[in-house]
Amino acid sequence: MRRREFIALLGGAATAWPIAALAQQLGKVPIVGFLGSSAPSTMSQMIAAFLQRLHELGWSEGRTVAIEYRWAEGRRERAEEASAEFARHNVDVIVTAGVVNITAAKQAAPTTPIVFAVTSDPVGTGLVASLARPGGTITGLSSQSTDYAGKQIELLRDLVPGLHHLAVIANGGSPGAMAEMRAFAATARSLGFELSTFEIQRPEDIAPAFEALKGRVDALDVVPDPLISSNRVRFITLALAARVPTMYGGRDYPEIGGLMSFGPNLADLYRRAAEFVDKILRGAKPADIPVEQPTKFDLTINLTTAKALGLTIPPGVLARADEVIE
Repeated sequence: MRRREFIALLGGAATAWPIAALAQQLGKVPIVGFLGSSAPSTMSQMIAAFLQRLHELGWSEGRTVAIEYRWAEGRRERAEEASAEFARHNVDVIVTAGVVNITAAKQAAPTTPIVFAVTSDPVGTGLVASLARPGGTITGLSSQSTDYAGKQIELLRDLVPGLHHLAVIANGGSPGAMAEMRAFAATARSLGFELSTFEIQRPEDIAPAFEALKGRVDALDVVPDPLISSNRVRFITLALAARVPTMYGGRDYPEIGGLMSFGPNLADLYRRAAEFVDKILRGAKPADIPVEQPTKFDLTINLTTAKALGLTIPPGVLARADEVIE
């Protein structure tokens, strides 16, 4: 299926409950509520991977399983509305990502199994009791983003001559994002870098943050988060205007003009999330399914953006890149 057709399909699926209604007419078919953290256009690759793996595991959408899509688009109120709708329709499992969305789903549907495709520090944020034995109704895949802050800083140091002053931006309303900011800050300071932190909680906070860091810092790290992903074009535009080399958490940023990204392969995480859904639909309890961690990480570099910023990518960094965009 072509990307444009796939996005159009997802957009149409978000407007009503036709599949669920059909499933109820045909008999008991399980319903999966898929709460996208951002918008369909930013998640098409992840959802395609999720659906492909479900198909490989024997599930046929519209015949043996019904999937309903809702989109939070980085907004807490939309996550809460979608979760309440899932609860009213008694979905069998909810798939989502990020602490805010997971918490909204848990509050609206406290007994419904929840699979998170990706989130940061699920133990530290109180989503699960432990990685090995989650307990409760929630399980999934942890990005463990607090563990690779050092790698991101190393890449920035290799790329930016004389790197001394780092900045990091995170969504102050997300416990997971703030945990990652603290990890990045601790790592940066332990390596001797000066650090400035900036918190945003709404799209209107983005431009003032860039005004505050412009001309003051040598490089910037942007913490992955649904709010930030939903405004990624604005981030990339402002970073280029401020001429600040910026590290992002996902390859979808350099694909549209960001300088570079390093983080877990999100499509792979969503693919693996389908395996959790399969186990739950076949009778397993989330409490007994261990939380898993990423096994694939991507380094993506946009050479055109590097040139615009006056940066030369060292051969060693290019050799490590999974994708180089020219």
